[in-house]
Amino acid sequence: MDWNSSIPQDKSLDNTLNVLREGYYFIPHRCRHLQSDIFQTRLLGQKVFCMSGKDAAAFFYDKAWFTRKKAAPKRVQKTLFGVNGIQTMDGSAHEHRKLLFMSLMTEDRLTMLDNLVYAHWQARVGEWKNKKDVILFNEAEQVFCQAACDWAGVPIREEELPERARDFSNMIDAFGAVGPRHWQGRIARQRAEAWIRNVINDIRDGRLGTTEDSALYKMAFYRDTDGHFLSTQQAAVELINVLRPITAIATFLTFSALALHDHPESREMLKTDDNEAYYRFAQEVRRFYPFGPFLGARVRSGFIWNNRTFKKGTLVLLDLYGTNHDPRLWERPNEFQPDRFKDWNGGLFDLIPQGGGDYYTNHRCPGEWATVEAMKASLRFLVNDIRYDVPVQDLRYSMSRMPTLPKSKFIMTNVQPKTE
Repeated sequence: MDWNSSIPQDKSLDNTLNVLREGYYFIPHRCRHLQSDIFQTRLLGQKVFCMSGKDAAAFFYDKAWFTRKKAAPKRVQKTLFGVNGIQTMDGSAHEHRKLLFMSLMTEDRLTMLDNLVYAHWQARVGEWKNKKDVILFNEAEQVFCQAACDWAGVPIREEELPERARDFSNMIDAFGAVGPRHWQGRIARQRAEAWIRNVINDIRDGRLGTTEDSALYKMAFYRDTDGHFLSTQQAAVELINVLRPITAIATFLTFSALALHDHPESREMLKTDDNEAYYRFAQEVRRFYPFGPFLGARVRSGFIWNNRTFKKGTLVLLDLYGTNHDPRLWERPNEFQPDRFKDWNGGLFDLIPQGGGDYYTNHRCPGEWATVEAMKASLRFLVNDIRYDVPVQDLRYSMSRMPTLPKSKFIMTNVQPKTE
């Protein structure tokens, strides 16, 4: 084996099956056992470096050393990201396209998303009064999908909403999956891309109108660094990279409801309707509960760092979950404590559930601000607008399943608007 003798080694011949068995714990457990923030192993037959912690994150996001080209496997591109999406780009082309995504994150646009999310939650209460059980995750994926489409300027009919929302969720669910879950994600992406290609064609041909500040308009008429429009397929991929992450907030919202249930003192705190309290709670949900397990990049060209040799093309994985639970960064990291964000300095490499680094020049998720705002709007609805009971159910979540979710998806009963 061509190992780097200065980096601790996991001795297993290949750890692919162990990643599937251990999930979010795979990297942090080995870092702890080897007493190192970096170790080397083999996954799918190739040598891989795994890293964890704030310093590792800062190193990982240094574009001088790492590239995203060929880092995301095709099976992930064909389900989660889309082939040749922004997540796989580097250099000036990436920065140019990143500005397109960041142009959607203005204060007015974020307020618009906040209002849409809140309005769609309120619109569903009437249906819930006559339901025995309300499965929060299933409702949330439709609320966020509807809000995302309205916000982006994408027309969606009421009767097609459940299928579209489920397709976005299946793309996300396929991230760490093999077998049926993976193929469901592929089929979902093919169906979604066909839908959005038609929408792109309609606006380009003048059959559909939308505002010039909408995601649909900007993706359809974006020009790359050579001054060319994206192909219809590539524009569809990037527009889905706006819609899908907003739908993914359903996972954070389901964990938010679990946190309210497990920590009723937080509910009382939020009833004060203090915006900062909602912000702290949303950030702690994002830190504490599992979302993305790790991210990948490849060594751009060979170099030596801290007396350790990194060869060109080597795959490197950054541990998201372990960094968000690193005791060097977070006091009592395995306790849910929203108030830890009272004095948080907003570092670029410590809270990284959706990646780290600079929003404009690096690969940090451009929708992170939208995620927090949509979570705050949803929390206000759960705390102030409705009352509900939480029946006995299986609220456990598997740390080996990637991505994970409470098994029952959070069931509510006797849901009623508080105004009644």
